[in-house]
Amino acid sequence: MTKNSVSAPGSEFRGPGFWETLKEAFLGARRLLDCIQVEVTSRCPGRCTYCPHTTRKEDWQPRDMEMATFGRLWPLMRRSGRVHLQGWGEPLLNPAFFEMAALARKAGCQVSTTTCGLRMDDTLADAIVASGIDIVAFSLVGTDAESNAPRRGVDFERVCTAIATLQAVRRQRMGVHLEIHVAYLMLASTMEAVAGLPALMQRLGVHAAVVSTLDYLPEPGLEHEAFAPAESAKLARAGEILKQTAAAARGLGLGFHYELPDPDAAGTNCRENIRRSLYIAADGSVSPCVYVNVPVNTADPARRVFGNVRDQDPVAIWENADFRRFRERLACGDPDLPCQGCPKRYMR
Repeated sequence: MTKNSVSAPGSEFRGPGFWETLKEAFLGARRLLDCIQVEVTSRCPGRCTYCPHTTRKEDWQPRDMEMATFGRLWPLMRRSGRVHLQGWGEPLLNPAFFEMAALARKAGCQVSTTTCGLRMDDTLADAIVASGIDIVAFSLVGTDAESNAPRRGVDFERVCTAIATLQAVRRQRMGVHLEIHVAYLMLASTMEAVAGLPALMQRLGVHAAVVSTLDYLPEPGLEHEAFAPAESAKLARAGEILKQTAAAARGLGLGFHYELPDPDAAGTNCRENIRRSLYIAADGSVSPCVYVNVPVNTADPARRVFGNVRDQDPVAIWENADFRRFRERLACGDPDLPCQGCPKRYMR
């Protein structure tokens, strides 16, 4: 068996060889992919108003990725810089989460995750710091209980306590490798709330925030919460708020990153970076991004799957003609149907 082979469940994976590791360290060899996003589970305790887990709950497929399926990603992980363990669910619900993180690190990847924070306690925080994970992001849509209300089932103060708990354990264990981030979804109806983020970050010891907008609409009626490229007045207002908030955050020495749709952008790029990243769902199916592989039982015309790692080589899936054509069409300004109306094409 070669070192990139995937063996049967429960068997050992060989780590990268000495000379291979040395070459990457000293020659700066660039890996094929920047990031692999892996759906550890589609189960989630939240009932967020803007999420298909809530709006399509009758059709939802709750599932955990098996360790054997994750192990099939080994050849791809050896060619990626980062593995992000999170999809449509709460990743820390999967009992194999830390085993997966360990295997990804053994493959030479940085490892990150995004959590709702509901499971956090001292024991879990200790395991996170010990695991070597370098980024843990906590999801928010507001900076107080009122503005964060759309995250039903995820109490705002509980999330703040979770962040404080992880920060305390991180400091106690001198886990300087670990950064704590906020993954902030800015909804149009409460866009002013983002201005409170720098003070909240400073109070909780958060290192950086990444602000995104509602780009995937799971059902009609949520358009008012999104930011479409043609909505110039709404975008201008949001842009000014974010510019001022970013300046305040950076004045406190905090990282602050955001993007808004730009109507003048060519529409040939993608914020999901599909040219150098991909998404693997809990069932092993491979897609360009999380938005075109929603785990529902009903037919979805936007679903795009190019193979399954359970019975195919993941590198071969990435390189197959159909997947390559999907990426090339976006770059040429003639994207496939699911991408045509996506605001992420107009980020720059």
